[in-house]
Amino acid sequence: LKQLVQAEVFESEIEQAEELLKSGYKLAAAVIAGVVLETALRELSANNSVAIGKLDTMNGQLAKAGVYNKLQQKQITAIADIRNNAAHGKQELFSESDVKNMIRDIESFLLNYVA
Repeated sequence: LKQLVQAEVFESEIEQAEELLKSGYKLAAAVIAGVVLETALRELSANNSVAIGKLDTMNGQLAKAGVYNKLQQKQITAIADIRNNAAHGKQELFSESDVKNMIRDIESFLLNYVA
């Protein structure tokens, strides 16, 4: 039941990010999508006996534990970089296309590892 509720929340937040991006709010879209990713990593960590902490730490530990491979780890690092730049208002460091791809990649990650 918890996973069903979490999936519904993720879907809703991803939809919010998509709508914000369509309306020209790439910073807000990237931050909200990043929250979805970090929440998913916390859930994966809890389910795989990995310590919950900073996103980068969880990402590394989940890859080390074999939950996903190094390529996925690098993709998460890139997504987190976009989120961090957005959270600090550094919109010149990424494009709307980057955020669109970020949202797509988070959706794929959720389907492959959380659902």
